[in-house]
Amino acid sequence: MSSHNNSTPGQRFRDAVASEQPLQVVGAINANHALLAKRAGFKAIYLSGGGVAAGSLGVPDLGITGLDDVLTDVRRITDVCDLPLLVDVDTGFGSSAFNVARTVKSMIKFGAAALHIEDQVGAKRCGHRPNKEIVSQQEMVDRIKAAVDARTDDSFVIMARTDALAVEGLESALERAAACIEAGADMVFPEAITELDMYKLFAARVKAPILANITEFGATPLYTVEQLKSADVSLVLYPLSAFRAMNKAAENVYTAIRRDGTQQNVIDTMQTRMELYDRIDYHTFEQKLDALFAAKK
Repeated sequence: MSSHNNSTPGQRFRDAVASEQPLQVVGAINANHALLAKRAGFKAIYLSGGGVAAGSLGVPDLGITGLDDVLTDVRRITDVCDLPLLVDVDTGFGSSAFNVARTVKSMIKFGAAALHIEDQVGAKRCGHRPNKEIVSQQEMVDRIKAAVDARTDDSFVIMARTDALAVEGLESALERAAACIEAGADMVFPEAITELDMYKLFAARVKAPILANITEFGATPLYTVEQLKSADVSLVLYPLSAFRAMNKAAENVYTAIRRDGTQQNVIDTMQTRMELYDRIDYHTFEQKLDALFAAKK
């Protein structure tokens, strides 16, 4: 991590967006996955609100999670991985501008690079589920202004997510995106987009980086990086891909052990002990320990 002391997480996130077009941002459900994502070559990672709810708390993405739940996972990730981290803060974790401000300041303090805040009502739903409700455009703009004003670091990225497409239609979503940029947001995240060309319209309207959420089993087709590049998208998000695979793998292992009375039949689906040690740099830690004991003798 020492190699990045000269720049803030926010600046590293902005640099990544500028250098890779579009920038692939992959979800890391925990600190271990953050290391795996870095190893795979990604330049930025993501912490999903739905992922914190389902993964860390075992509850649905229905506004149950609190700020401290998310901060715990943020800190654990930023403690071991220097990739810039984009964090989902839902509606800001509270009803007032003071709540939004506290959320922003906390995210910066805990080492995040960027956040996205949305225009749903406090009792939010997953962006790809029916019956979403959104606040007025004015209230959304107020959330963005509160977030921007609260920044203790100007390079920290404030991204505005709008869920208006599914609720009020394309024109409303475009209008909200533009109003958020006007209010000081750095980037725009139009949620649950259904047609590739729509991204182009957002990019043209706001003249700021657009994020495409390419989540599986949702409202958005699984567009490729090439397709999204052609639609003027700047960031491509894969929020829960590894999490979904990890859960399926875990279920298969539990089922097999219970059914077969042994794990022998699923060993080939497991990361080995040596692979784990390698991924978490175990041997470097062990060598430090050995050196310490040697010095004591």
